[in-house]
Amino acid sequence: MRRALSISVMALVLVAGCKKHEGQTAVNSPAPYAISSQQTPEQLGEIGAAIKKQPAKADQILTAHGMDEKSFEAAIRKVTESPADSKRYAAAFKKAS
Repeated sequence: MRRALSISVMALVLVAGCKKHEGQTAVNSPAPYAISSQQTPEQLGEIGAAIKKQPAKADQILTAHGMDEKSFEAAIRKVTESPADSKRYAAAFKKAS
């Protein structure tokens, strides 16, 4: 769980720092996970910070927000698609940490 969250946070940082190129080729692949609830980037940042504070309770924290590890990762990936959303996530994560 800790490794997956680290990967998610690292992906967020990498994508936030990268700019999308218009000439980029899109790969059409179905989303592997369904997001059970639409969380805002701020809510996801708060959840991520709570998990960082108490990694042993990660499953309980996610369940309390109607998510599991896979849906949380999928939501984080979706946030990383937008630089503005990435900044909102990072600000909420930092504030809640």
